[in-house]
Amino acid sequence: MKASYHKHILEFKRPSGTSRGVLKTKETWYLIIEQNGKRGIGECGILRGLSADDRPDYEAQLKTTCQNIDKGLAFLYADNIEFPSIQIGLEMAFKSLESQKQFVLFPSPFTNGNDSISINGLIWMGDKAFMKQQIEEKISSGFSCIKLKIGALDFQTELDILKGIRQNFSESDIELRVDANGAFKPTEALEKLKQLSDFNLHSIEQPIKAGQFEDMAKLCQQAPLDIALDEELIGVFEDTDKKTLLQTINPQYIILKPSFIGGFKGSDTWINLAKKQNIGWWITSALESNVGLNAIAQYTYIKNSKLPQGLGTGSLFTNNIASPLQVKNGTLQYNTNTNWKFNF
Repeated sequence: MKASYHKHILEFKRPSGTSRGVLKTKETWYLIIEQNGKRGIGECGILRGLSADDRPDYEAQLKTTCQNIDKGLAFLYADNIEFPSIQIGLEMAFKSLESQKQFVLFPSPFTNGNDSISINGLIWMGDKAFMKQQIEEKISSGFSCIKLKIGALDFQTELDILKGIRQNFSESDIELRVDANGAFKPTEALEKLKQLSDFNLHSIEQPIKAGQFEDMAKLCQQAPLDIALDEELIGVFEDTDKKTLLQTINPQYIILKPSFIGGFKGSDTWINLAKKQNIGWWITSALESNVGLNAIAQYTYIKNSKLPQGLGTGSLFTNNIASPLQVKNGTLQYNTNTNWKFNF
C-alpha cells in the first residue's frame, strides 16, 4: 500500500461573505491510497482560520500519515486526533479503496439515484440588494428552507431583510434559519434573539463566540429562539469533553461538520451523545470540494435525519471536481448518468 497527497485551491465564483470576513479561495487536500491496482481517494477539508487543525505542521502531518499508511485506518485515525480533517480524509480514502465503485462509500437509495436529501438554501452576506436577490433565486429554485448568514451588516438592516421575507412567505411556506458565526456579544445577544424571534425563525447558529459555556447555557435556557451549536464543537477531541459540553450548555440543536469534528466516527459520537439529551442535529458541509461533499452526503443519508441539511455548497466554485451531485428543487440528488472527473 502506498499513499500520496495533493493540494487543491478551490476558487469561489463570487466572494462569499461571513461575519468573519470574505472568502475568495478555499484550500483543500486530497489523500490518495493505492493498493493492488486500486485507488482510494479522500478529501482533507481544512478551512483556514476556523478548523482546529489549522496549524503550521499540517502538511508535515499529512506527509507522515502517508509514510505510515500501511499501519492501517485504526492506528492512523487515532494518531490524527488533533487533525480532524485528516481523519475524515483517511476514512474516505480507505472506504473508497474497499468500495466496488470508487466514489460510492455508503451505498443506498440516494447513490442509486432513487432518493434525495432535503437541503437548505444558503444566503451569503452582502448588501441588502444582493441578499434579496439570493433569497429570490433560492425560493424560485424550490427551496423550502433558507439559511441566512447574519452578523456583519447593521442589525436593523438584517431585521428588515427578515421582515421582507416574512411579509411574503409565512413560516409554513419557508423555514428560516440564521447563522451569526459568533458575531453577537454576550451582553447584547438575548435582546437580539428576542427581536429575531419576531420572524418565526427555526433556529440561530452560534449567536456568541465559542468557549463561553455559561453565557451560551443561559441563552439556550432563556432565548425565545432555538439555538444550534456549530463552532462550539470544533477542537473538542475527547469524548468526555464532548459529553460535558452538551450537558453544560444543553442546546436545542448541534450542527455537525464532519471535516471539523473527526469525520464519520466523530459525528457518530456527537449524534449518540445528543440523542441521550434529546438534542436535535443536522449535518453541514464545510466548503469541501465535491469529493468530500459526496462522502458527507452519502453518510448523511444513511443517518435518516428528517431536517433539511446544509449540503448545497457544491456549486460555489469555478474549479470543483465534476461529479454526479446536483441540486434540484431544494434537494441534493445523485445523478447516476453523470460521471466523475478526477484528474490528478
